Amino acid sequence: MQRKTEILEKKLDGSRLKIALVVSRFNSDITEKMLAGALRTLEENSVPKKNIEIVWVPGSFEIPLACQRVAKTKKYDGIVTIGCVIKGDTDHFYYISSEASHGIMRVMLDFSIPVGFGVITTKNIEQAQERSGNKNNKGSEATQAVLEMLS
Repeated sequence: MQRKTEILEKKLDGSRLKIALVVSRFNSDITEKMLAGALRTLEENSVPKKNIEIVWVPGSFEIPLACQRVAKTKKYDGIVTIGCVIKGDTDHFYYISSEASHGIMRVMLDFSIPVGFGVITTKNIEQAQERSGNKNNKGSEATQAVLEMLS
């Protein structure tokens, strides 16, 4: 069995893979950095730019429907989700986070396609910024997970 560090450091041959990235526009200052991390990871693993589709959605709540539509096309080997939900003063955070994660999981299981979970849920903007940086980028990690599942 491989150790965690071996798996994350290994580069894969993604030259034949087609990947869809479903990205939330809400909190775009964070999600665009996560998208950059995802694209960097795809490039590092030889996925051609022509094989990458970026699907923009209004917010994290809409990510599952976009994933379902992408999966139905059967054109992609994997999907990466990118979103950011930051806790506010109401329970809205819990509803959005819960339904986004349940919907994403449902698409993965219903369509038997790897879906990387790159929807971060944080208590504040500082935590979101920490998870979208160059070294700690959850968009990159979600992409790596999809690539690993496809290898």
